Amino acid sequence: MKVFDAHCHLQDPRILSKLPQLIAKAHEVGVDAFAVNGVSENDWPLVKQLSQSYPSIIPSFGVHPWFVKERTPNWFDTLKQMFDSTPDAAVGEIGLDKGSKGKLIDFVDQVQVFEQQLQLAKDLNRPASVHCVRAFGDLLPIMQRMGPFPAGVILHSYLGSAEMVPEFAKLGAYFSFSGFLMSLQEKKAKKMLKKVPYERILLETDAPDALPKPIPASEPLYLVEGESSSISSATAETDVSTLNHPANILHVLTYVASLIEMSREEVAEVSYQNAIRLFSYRDHFTTASPSPHNQ
Repeated sequence: MKVFDAHCHLQDPRILSKLPQLIAKAHEVGVDAFAVNGVSENDWPLVKQLSQSYPSIIPSFGVHPWFVKERTPNWFDTLKQMFDSTPDAAVGEIGLDKGSKGKLIDFVDQVQVFEQQLQLAKDLNRPASVHCVRAFGDLLPIMQRMGPFPAGVILHSYLGSAEMVPEFAKLGAYFSFSGFLMSLQEKKAKKMLKKVPYERILLETDAPDALPKPIPASEPLYLVEGESSSISSATAETDVSTLNHPANILHVLTYVASLIEMSREEVAEVSYQNAIRLFSYRDHFTTASPSPHNQ
């Protein structure tokens, strides 16, 4: 059973020193590839370097909304140069944020930077990984005006409404689920997931963030220290120093499978093939056949 981590941050300084062990353990439990997203000009070179060191890493470059204020006057030219020199890179992490951290960043600036990067993704015919917090009402009309997006837009850690799913899907969106899904009321999460076409489902960890709640009788919850542990969900919620391990995507897989009433193997296969198809511009990925639609 192979799994594809469609969005993570393995370049994060909190886990960088342990990266060889983290990747080895993730591969051991079936994680075949990682889409690693840069967040600012400062970490793009490192993301590129990691992709050259680890063939399973797909690099992505973008300015995350939290880092909009830190961009340099030449940020967009630098970004385009990164794509020129890294032809296998995707676009991300980009997006809009009206949450607690996002409120500190001018929203007009956020929109401008987001639209420039989204248009670049479309021009390059590459998928874009999009962060959206409390801004889906702004994101949808922007995508409707600028879309559709044949290369795909990944709505990372999607927690939007069930009602918006068909509208986003029409534009070429994929819906990626992380441990944050477990923070939703189960009934709401199930309603939303049931609206997502099978060929649009992705799984991710957002590691080292989005530590999932451990699922009883499931896999151990892996900690960044490289040790597996059956810690309680209460510990996971309250210990803010505990960081997410990319191997914990198996907990996300188990939870998603339970909500849409499919086997873990089926969800793993469907989401893996979706990710392979999405990133099929990379030489060592072959275009996958479409998965069955659930509508």
